[in-house]
Amino acid sequence: MNDNLIDHTLLRAVIFDVDGTLVESNELHVEAWVQAFRQYGKTVDAADVRPQIGKGGDEVLPEFLTVDELGRFGEELDADRAELFKQKFLPRVRPFPCVKELFERLRSDALRIALASSSKEAEVEHHKKNLGIEDLVDAATSSDDAKHSKPNPDIFLAALRKLDLIEPSQAIAVGDSPWDVLAATKAGMITIGVLTGGFTREELLESGAVEIYENIEELYRNYENTVIHVRALRTSPPGGSGGSQRDRFINSR
Repeated sequence: MNDNLIDHTLLRAVIFDVDGTLVESNELHVEAWVQAFRQYGKTVDAADVRPQIGKGGDEVLPEFLTVDELGRFGEELDADRAELFKQKFLPRVRPFPCVKELFERLRSDALRIALASSSKEAEVEHHKKNLGIEDLVDAATSSDDAKHSKPNPDIFLAALRKLDLIEPSQAIAVGDSPWDVLAATKAGMITIGVLTGGFTREELLESGAVEIYENIEELYRNYENTVIHVRALRTSPPGGSGGSQRDRFINSR
């Protein structure tokens, strides 16, 4: 454990990306993008789309459309892609193992939980229900909560606001893509990476992730050794008034 990751700031929450982190959906998003582009006469290879997954449509479209095309049909293509995903691909999304167990473990450390997603609100609600975590999530974002998607920090900042957290250092982010890591870093948080989104360990580390796990299940199995749990065990700064993390968290709500 890197000592500079363990400060005396009260850790109050963990903020999770959803697609590719909690649910197995990234490849389905690739297929939806490829089909949506095709409907507008654009042939785009899945291999070129895959590295863009984790960004929102506002960041993906400029990678494949000209300025003229963006103006003529960019918003319409993005809306059609979202509807296509909802109708054809969303029912095929499957949860990753141990998400609920991890969330319950976070609760035992008196930590709050937020979802930081740029998806439509209906998709986020679908995932919450499918994961069985509806009663464990304190806040969730959707595309309506931010003007700019990842790798911009807007979504994570929106999640912090919904948790009523003033300092970004009071939260740790978990995500599967470099775009999650970059966005959380810009928002002032450190990030734990998982390898379930198709990105490599090196890509996540180079983006700034402080810990890497194969998946949520491995993070859960090794929870006691994570920066989350170590930070959650911190009580007060040297010379402080004392009192446990749990007591101070409960009293502050």
